[in-house]
Amino acid sequence: MKRLVAVLAFISVMALSTMTVAQSTGSVKGTCKDQSGNPIAGAVVQWSNTDNGRNYEFKTNKNGEYFSLGVSPGNYTVTLKQNGKELFHFTGVHVALDEVTQDFDLKKEMTNSAQAQGMTPEQLKAAQEQQAKAIQENMTIKTLNEKLAAAKQSADAGDFDAAAKTINDGIQVDPNRDLLWAKLGEYTLGGAAKQSDAAAKVKAYNDAATDYQKAIDLREKLFQAEPAKKTPDATKVLAQFYNNLGKAASLAGKTDDMTKAYTQAAQLDPANAGMYYFNLGATLTNLNTKGDATMRDAAVAAFDKALAVDPTRADAYYWKGTNLIQAATLQDNKMVAPNGTAEAFQKYLELQPTGPHAEEAKAMLTSLGATVETSYGTTKKKPKK
Repeated sequence: MKRLVAVLAFISVMALSTMTVAQSTGSVKGTCKDQSGNPIAGAVVQWSNTDNGRNYEFKTNKNGEYFSLGVSPGNYTVTLKQNGKELFHFTGVHVALDEVTQDFDLKKEMTNSAQAQGMTPEQLKAAQEQQAKAIQENMTIKTLNEKLAAAKQSADAGDFDAAAKTINDGIQVDPNRDLLWAKLGEYTLGGAAKQSDAAAKVKAYNDAATDYQKAIDLREKLFQAEPAKKTPDATKVLAQFYNNLGKAASLAGKTDDMTKAYTQAAQLDPANAGMYYFNLGATLTNLNTKGDATMRDAAVAAFDKALAVDPTRADAYYWKGTNLIQAATLQDNKMVAPNGTAEAFQKYLELQPTGPHAEEAKAMLTSLGATVETSYGTTKKKPKK
């Protein structure tokens, strides 16, 4: 009998010990609703212990509900977040060894806040609409970022058609995002390069140009509506849109549109104008397969503009010389080129004595009867006095 009592006593101690452990923490739960009374799904409810700094994070389900066991006792600040942004928070929420319910009703909390601030019903309604709009904007941005990431993954794998389709899905969500149209243009160009059908390729080039123009129109419209957003960085993005439009227009055979686009890019982003003018000159050079004098002169002018911005752009000198020498004539069995031709090749060799076009530049100078400098890249000795 004594043995049985001892066993029972041991069991009682174990049960008491288990009960003590089970009651050393509390549990929390709640429901989260937006200003319209709809559940906020996929949000994060953060419980931050102000006594010891410990944090817990719980995600809401499709009904806006969250629940968790094992929350240590203490005083907490409870914050509702969505897409990384705070929607509301409570302070001084106490957790003991029982269940604590902390709901988030944004409509109710906004009403309480409005009453405390003496807001009229009309002002409250406007504030609620503004906050609802902000929440919707955050949700839209999250969706579009997911589309952009998925499209990039497809493009990185070489599947530009899938990338373009994903971006089009994003445009269906919100057609007023200039970045989406610019990305659509980029992936459409990427897909065009893989087209074997000439007509389909040209159509893709034109479609890409249309996409870039849409991106440009949207950004310029934004600048007109909100001038404060016309920052240097935002303007630089617009310049890049024009640069990409220039590329698409050139591939589509629209030389005038290409020239206007590259020029506009240079005017919008003076710091990088050298690059845009070089792109214009290079494209005109590549397109001038029939030796058209007007196109050749336009290319030289573009390279001169690029060099005015950046006198160290060696390739601009080389391609300027290449265009100029095409206008050379023979006089008494001697090649005579326009002024500045030899100087352009000499300058290229000065800047890049072993560059990718060094041998061609030397050959051009030889054909002109010009002296080829052989000491580029070395320190010249000072003449003796």
